[in-house]
Amino acid sequence: MNILLAGASGQLGRELRPLIEPLGRVVGADRDVLTGDSNTLEQDLADRAGVSSLLLDLQPGLIINAAAYTAVDAAEDDRDTAFLLNAELPEQLASWAARHGAWFVHYSTDYVFPGHATRPYLEGDSVAPLNVYGESKQAGEAAVLESGCRYLLLRTSWVYSGHGSNFALSMLRLAAERETLSIVDDQHGCPTWARNLARVSRDMLDRVLPQSSDDLSGLYHYCDRDAVSWCEFARTIFDAARSIGLLENVPTVKSITSDEYPQKAKRPAYSVLDAGLARRIFGIEQSGLRESLVACLEELKRARR
Repeated sequence: MNILLAGASGQLGRELRPLIEPLGRVVGADRDVLTGDSNTLEQDLADRAGVSSLLLDLQPGLIINAAAYTAVDAAEDDRDTAFLLNAELPEQLASWAARHGAWFVHYSTDYVFPGHATRPYLEGDSVAPLNVYGESKQAGEAAVLESGCRYLLLRTSWVYSGHGSNFALSMLRLAAERETLSIVDDQHGCPTWARNLARVSRDMLDRVLPQSSDDLSGLYHYCDRDAVSWCEFARTIFDAARSIGLLENVPTVKSITSDEYPQKAKRPAYSVLDAGLARRIFGIEQSGLRESLVACLEELKRARR
């Protein structure tokens, strides 16, 4: 089976590739190709004609879309690009999958929710995104649901890894530059290691592919287990990094409100996801924040030697 991995060079794509390689011949596609990666094609995923040609040539039986426009604030001024990548690309891939009987895996975000809840969000809760990024991701979800393809649509949150652009790496960089950091303490979500999200994706595929189980096709939530604020996340990052010798000097972390840290895009105050459905149906386990951070940072430490 041929497998198309869109967004192969991103933080999730890089974690997915080694896990899905036993399932078939994996061909990556991304605008930026990592040095030495001969199995990823240079392809602008916002180019519909180019993507159509790629699908025609590859004829994949499984399409995994790990590509996304994730610059939440920049999306407010770049709506067209956000919708090209987050809505039109998944619509194109899902429509092709429906016509050719392929499985489609797609990822969405906790930012489709408004953040007014007092308990973790379920898959069926009403969506009402607060920003352009969330709107574009919600439009992508709708396109997948309407396509008629067999799909796994996973909403996740606050993804980090040892590469790419993410909150954890930003905190480590700032720790080397500043003695004090002011971090928002009134937005809550579940940080998720990209490795864990990739592992869960593979576990779910192991269930649906052998039987082509259409009854398992659907929308699921996966995030790591612990809900924290951005401020608490930062403190956990620094504590974990110091415990393994990755950081010697840890900055003082001051908690502030969202009003004290104005951003172009409004964020939900509470976007914790309930992953109970995926646990019940697929038997997946949610990893804890600290254990995942330590494992991620240990790899980063080894890579920096």
